[in-house]
Amino acid sequence: MSTLQLIIGNKNYSSWSMRPWVLMTQKGIPFDEQMIRFDGFGAGSQFKQAIGVFNPVGKVPVLVDGDLVVTDTLAIAEYLAERFPEHELWPRDAKLRAWARSACAHMHSGFGVLRQLLPMNIEADLREVGARLLREHPELQSEIAQVESLWTMALNQHGGPMLFGEYSIVDAFFTPVVMRFKTYGVALGSVATAYMDRIAELPSTQAWCHAALREQDFLAFEEPYRDAR
Repeated sequence: MSTLQLIIGNKNYSSWSMRPWVLMTQKGIPFDEQMIRFDGFGAGSQFKQAIGVFNPVGKVPVLVDGDLVVTDTLAIAEYLAERFPEHELWPRDAKLRAWARSACAHMHSGFGVLRQLLPMNIEADLREVGARLLREHPELQSEIAQVESLWTMALNQHGGPMLFGEYSIVDAFFTPVVMRFKTYGVALGSVATAYMDRIAELPSTQAWCHAALREQDFLAFEEPYRDAR
């Protein structure tokens, strides 16, 4: 069996890379990591040149399994679920799996305002920025309320500790949202806040965040709210 290789971008900024990394780490699926640091997203950037060898679309993450290359976080997660059924990446119960997949799909294709206005930046403290954005953008408030409603409903119905019982793909998909909410000081109700704390304290999340803090990069094109580190 070949060793999996996961190709990612900067841990401080790359929310898409974070999803499969924390999933595989938390579930004990061994892999080799290759980070391609962001230097720009233009066609001539070193990042685009390097990632283009694996993914002609020029995006991370990428999972390499022997001669198979899988791109896109949802495709990677589904492939891993099939490749490693013993790790139970989705809930066992069919209804829970359906609900978890629905939540993943919503995260994968939705919440565009949240993504745009609250880019992931693990090392930054942007609570004042978050308060201003919430005042200025009711559409952002609406999307945050949708996330909180989804979390609270799932946790109340299924008892936790994670969204649909035990840790699964859907929790990995929402981990970057947890990081965003912490960076921007987004206040939620007690049920959702407790869930955020549990996600933040997981060994996989802690390992990713510690590595993000060690990067010490400042990339202006990823930093709409700061002029320096």
